[in-house]
Amino acid sequence: MIHSIAQLIENAKKGPQATLAVACAHDRDVLRAVCAAHKEGVARSILVGAAGQIRSLLGELGAREGDFAIEDAPDDTQAARRAVELVRKGRAGFLMKGLLPTSELMRAVVDKENGLRTGRLLSHVMMYETDSFPRPLFLTDGGMNTYPDLDKKAGILENAALCLRALGYERIYAACVCGAEEVNPKIQATVDARALSEMEERWKPYNMTVSGPMGLDLAVSRAACEHKHYQGAAGGRADILLVPTYEVGNGIGKALTYFAGARSAGIVVGASAPVVLVSRADPAETKLASIALGCAVAGAFNK
Repeated sequence: MIHSIAQLIENAKKGPQATLAVACAHDRDVLRAVCAAHKEGVARSILVGAAGQIRSLLGELGAREGDFAIEDAPDDTQAARRAVELVRKGRAGFLMKGLLPTSELMRAVVDKENGLRTGRLLSHVMMYETDSFPRPLFLTDGGMNTYPDLDKKAGILENAALCLRALGYERIYAACVCGAEEVNPKIQATVDARALSEMEERWKPYNMTVSGPMGLDLAVSRAACEHKHYQGAAGGRADILLVPTYEVGNGIGKALTYFAGARSAGIVVGASAPVVLVSRADPAETKLASIALGCAVAGAFNK
């Protein structure tokens, strides 16, 4: 079982080296992470995009051009389609977003004829760790699904559970984070949380317990649970934080990063291969960790 981002990276080094297809790889920050992944033995990369710019940037970064396969693509659309094709044909195990809009890459991923569709919902999973908390937390979905309904929340939970199973979690606890622990029919998030907690048969294949509604404090603190007399099984021990809307997920994630100094890794899951999708503001360490997370999860969603 993987307990930290450092362990995630070490685990990627030990296994068979995966191959990453990068769409629009002509970006200095992305190439810095790709070069680190190569140097650390985490992943090989096929770099798709403006080949001349890619070669120039690799030289500026002190990397050997011969360490990477480079494929020229005339524009964002063609680069996205080609990167997806490399995964679909088995030449690469997962994707990474380079210098192109997220919507352009995801359009190629979900293409009915030539994409990586599985029938599952696509959702974003972020892994966070801080020095002040004893275990990693997996936050979902703060990037793909803006205002998910009950069915989508169930799909988001299943995707997160598959991620954790791929990381070796044998027992999973998920918290449906809301503003309070009482069900209020006027607050849909609390109604959905209770419904999700009652889907026990759906969660059995993942050996996952889902509790909610609950505040963030109850999800992570046993002391808060004792003080408020909260009895939910995931109280104080949540691995997965399911948020009701993307603003909540985005806010919690940025607070962890900027106030708590959290280290993180993030991928989009639900297609037949993970998609490494990080912010341009993320440091190279986060991009490398996200590549390692993609390595760990690759293959889990087409079984």
